[in-house]
Amino acid sequence: MDYPSIFHHGGADGVTGSCHRLQISPDHAILIDCGVFQGEDLKGQSSFERHQIEFPIDDVIALVVTHVHIDHIGRLPYLMAAGFEGPIICTPPSARLLPLVIEDALKIGFTRDRRLIERFLDRVEMHLEPSPYGTWKSLLDDACHKVKVRLQNAGHILGSAYVEIDVEDQRACLDNRYVFSGDLGPPGTPLLPDPTPLERADVLVLESTYGDRRHKGRRTRRAQLKETIYRAQREGGSVVIPAFSIGRTQELLYEIETLLHERQEGEKGDRPLIIVDSPLAARFTEVYRDLKPWWDSEAKARLDQGRHPLSFDGLVTVDSHDGHLNMVEHLATTNTWAIVIAASGMVTGGRVVNYLKRLLPDSRQTVLFVGYQGEGTPGRHIQCARRGNQVSLDGHQVAVVAKVETISGFSAHADQADLVSFVRSSNAVIERINLVHGNASGKATLGSMLIKLDTVYDVQ
Repeated sequence: MDYPSIFHHGGADGVTGSCHRLQISPDHAILIDCGVFQGEDLKGQSSFERHQIEFPIDDVIALVVTHVHIDHIGRLPYLMAAGFEGPIICTPPSARLLPLVIEDALKIGFTRDRRLIERFLDRVEMHLEPSPYGTWKSLLDDACHKVKVRLQNAGHILGSAYVEIDVEDQRACLDNRYVFSGDLGPPGTPLLPDPTPLERADVLVLESTYGDRRHKGRRTRRAQLKETIYRAQREGGSVVIPAFSIGRTQELLYEIETLLHERQEGEKGDRPLIIVDSPLAARFTEVYRDLKPWWDSEAKARLDQGRHPLSFDGLVTVDSHDGHLNMVEHLATTNTWAIVIAASGMVTGGRVVNYLKRLLPDSRQTVLFVGYQGEGTPGRHIQCARRGNQVSLDGHQVAVVAKVETISGFSAHADQADLVSFVRSSNAVIERINLVHGNASGKATLGSMLIKLDTVYDVQ
C-alpha cells in the first residue's frame, strides 16, 4: 500500500454517513467525520447494525469534525464505544453545538437515562479540542512524519469547516496537502460568512450533493417563500417546513424575520404565527444567539439596528409533547395562519411527522421542502408523490392532498457553480479530486466539468 492513502467508511456512495480516513502510515490515521446513514444508505439494515464500527481504530490519532450535522458526527457514540480515545478537533462553535447533537442521538438510539447521557457527554467534552479557523495544529511530529491540520470556514452551518491536512514525509522529502470539504455552503447564506477560498490541495475530497444542479438566487428564493407564506393566508392554511434543527431552522427564521420586517415597513395585514416545534432546534437557536461573534456582517448590522433575526414578535417555541400534540390538533381544525418549522429535515422521524399525518390530506395546507431529500426517505416520497397518492408515515398510509413545494435555493449545500468556483479558487494544480457525498448523477456531471479545468489533473 502507498502512503498516505484515503479510505471511505461512509459518504462515498451516498449522501449520508460521511466518514473518511487518511492513512498516513501503517500506524497512524486520521478520521474526518463519523456520521450516521439515512434513507437508502442504510442498505436495508437496522440503524444499530449499520452503524457498528467495523474498521480499525487503534491507529486513529484524531477525529476531525467538519460540522455537527448528524450525518457527519452521529456515529461518535459507536466510535467511542469501540475504544476511540483520541482528540476530537473542531471549531469553537462546533464544540458548543456538538454535545447537543450527541445528546439527541443518544436519546434516540441508545438511552434516555439522564445519568448515563451526562456521563457520556462529560467524556466527549474531555476529548473536544476547539481549533480556531485558519490556525495550524500539530497532530504528529516524529522522525518520519510531520502532520498538521487547519480548519477553514465552509459556510454550511455555524462552525462548519473544511479540513486541510499537511503531511510531510521527512524521509521522502514530500509535503502534500489533503483537503476534505465536508459540506460546503453557498455564498450569501444568512448569518454565515462566505466559504474561505481554497488555497491549494494536492488531493481534494469534495462533496457533490448538488453537483448536477443550480440553486436559485437569494432574492428569488425569498420571493418564493413570501408567495408561499401569503398564499397560505389567502387559503386559510399553514405552511409546514421540515427542517434540520441546526442551520436550516436558524436561516429560515432569519429570512422570515426579513419578510415580516418588510411587511411591517410597507404593507398592512396580519402576521402569521411562527412556530418552532422542536426542543432541539430551540436549544440550537439559543446557542446561535450566543455565537454572534461568528455571524456575518449583515446579521451583525441588524443587531446594531435593534432587530433580532432569531427572536422576534410572533415567534413561539413548543417544548412539551402535550403542547406539540395540541398545536397539531389546533392547526388541523382551525384556519390558523402559521408557519411551522419542525424536524426532521428528511421526515425520517421527529415531530414533523405528526404534522404531516394530520395536514397532508388537507388541501388548504402547504408542505414546503427547503433542503435535500435523500433517496428512500419519506421526504423524497412526499416530494415526488402525485396529488392524491399515499405515502407511508410512521406506519400509516397518508394521502398527499396538500400542496407540496420545493425551494432549492435554501439548501445549505453549495450548488454546481459554487463547487466549481471553489475548485477554481485553488492557487495550484490539484493532482486528484475524489467526489463523495452525492448520487451517481451529481458525481458524474460535476466530474465532467471539473476535469476540464486547468487547475485539475484527475477526478475520481
